[in-house]
Amino acid sequence: MTLVYILIACLLGSTASALLAAMLAWRLRPGLIPIFVSYAVGALLGVVFLDLLPHIFEQSERAKSSAAWLLGGVLLFFLLEKFVLWRHSREHTGGEAVGGGAHLNHSHHHRHAHGGGHAASAWMVIIGDAFHNFTDGLAIAAAFITDFRLGVATSIAIIAHELPHELGDFLVLIHSGFSKLRALAWNLVSSLATLLGALLAYFALRGLEGYALIFLCLAASSMIYVAIADLMPGLQKRAAVAESLIQIGLMAAGIGTIVLVNHLVR
Repeated sequence: MTLVYILIACLLGSTASALLAAMLAWRLRPGLIPIFVSYAVGALLGVVFLDLLPHIFEQSERAKSSAAWLLGGVLLFFLLEKFVLWRHSREHTGGEAVGGGAHLNHSHHHRHAHGGGHAASAWMVIIGDAFHNFTDGLAIAAAFITDFRLGVATSIAIIAHELPHELGDFLVLIHSGFSKLRALAWNLVSSLATLLGALLAYFALRGLEGYALIFLCLAASSMIYVAIADLMPGLQKRAAVAESLIQIGLMAAGIGTIVLVNHLVR
């Protein structure tokens, strides 16, 4: 049943999110994306600090080793994003690079949308999204293999941030010259990387639960990096008091969702 749960979570977190994002993009104003992003930030930080990190340090025999994996994971995602931005800057000279890589934030999407749609940008988005989905699959599988409740909470956090992510990607592809149908098709193709990552982690970690902690450390690092480095900066640019209060409320709702899951799923 563990594999079934993993596959269901992957389909909801990637394919269903891509389809829903496409439906919303037909009618949704891009300015409303931060609403989804605020909730996603709360869910991501909630699952990291209320679920993943407590479990990692409770189960780890060497806390310093786990902390080192967490630190290494953050630096790894920073370097990977640097690489993608470096590749991007070679294709588009001029302009300040913000966000991007595997987890493109809203300001990055906005600049692409209004900075001249180039096919190269679209393919960078698709490749980055595929890598992003692959790491999501690893995280989902590692969490379910470790503990069912942890798997459910991790899946909810991933689904929460996949919707604004896929929505942003869809809008970037449209503004880069893709038709809506072609943008949807490529978003769905890149979403299959979630299943690939999950299956790889599931069969690699069966009977090797000790290594699952390393994957959980990397999953936690990924979520921390996405929330703080990619999603929050875009929200900080919307500094109006009313908007800030809405952001805080939605972040609290995201955290509350994880707390509720912890009470309902035992």
